[in-house]
Amino acid sequence: MAKTEGQKLQEKLCYQMKNIGMERPEEMEKAQSFCEGYKTFLDNAKIEREAVRYTKKLAEDAGYTPFSRGKRYKTGEKVYYDNRGKNIILTTFGKKPLLEGLHFNIAHIDSPRLDLKPNPLYEKEEISFFKTHYYGGIKKYQWGVTPLALHGRIMLKNGEAVDLNLGENPGDPVFVVSDLLPHLSQEQNQRKLSEGLKGEELNVILGSTPIPDKEVKEVFKLKVLSILNEKYGIVEEDFLRAELTFVPAQHAVDVGLDCSMVGSYGQDDKVCAYTALMAELEAKKPEYTTVTVLVDKEEIGSEGVSGMASDMLLHYVEDLVEAEGVRARDVLRNSMCLSADVNAAFDPTFPDVFEKANASFMNKGPVLTKYTGSRGKSGSNDASAETMYKVIKYMEDDDVMWQIGELGKVDLGGGGTIAKFIADMDVDTVDLGVAVLSMHAPFEITSKLDVYYTYKAFKAFNK
Repeated sequence: MAKTEGQKLQEKLCYQMKNIGMERPEEMEKAQSFCEGYKTFLDNAKIEREAVRYTKKLAEDAGYTPFSRGKRYKTGEKVYYDNRGKNIILTTFGKKPLLEGLHFNIAHIDSPRLDLKPNPLYEKEEISFFKTHYYGGIKKYQWGVTPLALHGRIMLKNGEAVDLNLGENPGDPVFVVSDLLPHLSQEQNQRKLSEGLKGEELNVILGSTPIPDKEVKEVFKLKVLSILNEKYGIVEEDFLRAELTFVPAQHAVDVGLDCSMVGSYGQDDKVCAYTALMAELEAKKPEYTTVTVLVDKEEIGSEGVSGMASDMLLHYVEDLVEAEGVRARDVLRNSMCLSADVNAAFDPTFPDVFEKANASFMNKGPVLTKYTGSRGKSGSNDASAETMYKVIKYMEDDDVMWQIGELGKVDLGGGGTIAKFIADMDVDTVDLGVAVLSMHAPFEITSKLDVYYTYKAFKAFNK
């Protein structure tokens, strides 16, 4: 049946995002295969230190060597720089001179969690606990009665580093924050949802047996210390030199009868970290030198020596260009960055917080987010028309399906990414990443097709 004039005009003039599964069902098998490696990454990178260790191993296996300041590298050579074990930078040298600019791809590897307080261990009514201080934006009630694993590092008094990973392996105990039973929660039910569990109630249960000595106080706390001492050589003072955190004791799994989705803790933003990493590892002789950065502290404002608010990346670029005798400022001015971070997937159960025409959806590819920020774009990098043109062209030239979106309704939504910190370095920047359901929850959901196509978008950018 012939198209009407109106249909022809609509086809010519109107824009509509398409579903990858509808348009390219043959891609599902490739997405399934790609996400097996992604799930393994998620299970081995619960916290940033683990993400850096795992990434470094993959990089070294792919031929990367530690970056050497002052050395002049050739096209196709690969280097990495490990910043304090908390973030890592990987570079593949391109065909064009550094003066013509770099292609940055930057994702964060920290996620919301429950950190231990500096002096965390106590007992109360014959149960021992750890006191926690939540990290990043969480809905506190979601962390009650969720099985938790203990990760992190303790520096002993003699300078030895002890890394903990307890609750992830078969046979390991897990930990939990308790909650009231429905029969006794009438008063709790009157609280606002944001106070269903309060910050000071996020106390993690450690044990319920004592040291059997009636002459000693705090025998339940002492029992926990004796176990930790036997297993790790820890004494209570060592908590003052520690970075310890609780994360969900859940491995990455397939979601749905069709196994079309990935469910896991920490997909914001490890889904972009992994896809960017895979694109970086596979870069051979790119036109522009690639700089892929997996960074820390985004969830709390990117502060600190391993966050993007520091001069860490600027100093790396200064060292990178030193051998070519050019100024970092001139290189940065000609560079471009994909701030690789997630967006909120449209949730049909809660449609009222989204403006549907500008929402992002599962199975429609990576989300290009022109601006983030809150309300009147406060705290945002707002990408220029020229930057949008260039990034869209990279994707369309490589036949990558993508979508555009923003984070919720204007007066309801908003959030920040590292984009503004890169833009502050005089680099054209825009956000690109995966749409996530239940973002910042202990268990987040992504589409495998979106994960795979985000990787394809980063590969197009790295060509």
